[in-house]
Amino acid sequence: MIRTGKKAVAALAAAAALVLSGCSGDGDGGGSDTGPSRSGPNPSGSGGDDGRVRGMTLPSWSTEDYDSPRAPAYLRDIASTGARWVVFTPTWYQRTTKDSEQKPTEETASDASLRRITDLAHKAGLKVMLKPHVDLVDGTDRAEIRPTDRTAWFASYEKFITHYATLAQDAGIERLSVGTELAGVSGDVTAWRKVITAVRSHYKNPLTYAANYDEYAKILFWPELDVIGIDAYWPLASSATTDTAALSRAWQPIVGELAAFSGRQHRKILFTEAGYTSQRGTATAPYSWTVSKKEGTDEQAAAYRALLDTFAGRDWWAGVCWWMWDDWPDSGETPAKLAYTPHGKPAEQVLRERWTKSID
Repeated sequence: MIRTGKKAVAALAAAAALVLSGCSGDGDGGGSDTGPSRSGPNPSGSGGDDGRVRGMTLPSWSTEDYDSPRAPAYLRDIASTGARWVVFTPTWYQRTTKDSEQKPTEETASDASLRRITDLAHKAGLKVMLKPHVDLVDGTDRAEIRPTDRTAWFASYEKFITHYATLAQDAGIERLSVGTELAGVSGDVTAWRKVITAVRSHYKNPLTYAANYDEYAKILFWPELDVIGIDAYWPLASSATTDTAALSRAWQPIVGELAAFSGRQHRKILFTEAGYTSQRGTATAPYSWTVSKKEGTDEQAAAYRALLDTFAGRDWWAGVCWWMWDDWPDSGETPAKLAYTPHGKPAEQVLRERWTKSID
């Protein structure tokens, strides 16, 4: 998910930081490479898990977010919904879609904060998926990245993602995504295979890639990964609706496509992201932060209910990581009453109802 509407001051500061910063987040990444316990994918995608992933994303927008005093409460609140996983999203930036290098900025979560919040998550009973992002300083969609020098871009990207693979291994993180919504470069299958091989030399647990919903079928390196990851932002309606049954019907053709794709790839499918703002018309454009200026909490709840009920019990479906929990103090650009978070809204009750009883 791309965060839109970045503050101009933050964007300018990030651009300056790109010029001044080095190539790693906190020095050497703060972890020893203990090496993988296996050299190839585990097609079940379970990685030792029992049951489906019930996850919530807690993104970061600055170096200090994961060190916030709010962090322990956020994690406790996430766990209280019945979630068993939390997703963290450290982000590096590049200046333009044509650039060949990604670097951390003051909007990048520090390595130390990632280790600390991972420890807090584990203490709260949550497993962790690390899903590093690459974004553009000006807020352009990362799917538009098409570097002039692709060889140089992938060399830089390999340093970026193995940095987090080492950190994830050292911190005991249970799952890692090797990329997110990079449609402009995800067709370079040979380069991605090299990246994935490098990641596996640093990290032993299951791997995925978070493909956008209109990208996943074009990915040719799924056999190198353990589970298919999809950011599931399919439009489900042409107008505002609270009709859960209608939304469930809209999912049916997609269910058929995904079941067939899973079967062909011999991999389960994890929704690495799925989410709905609490805005009127949210199901018409789930990927948009700005569908409407009118509240639609009941529409958000209906969309949550339809997704969970539609996919429950399907043996090829590995679960969902919702986008997203509360925003950090002073960083919210969308009012909480209109934002993606289900916290304090009817959608949170849907999670509690579905996740605190067995529907699988």
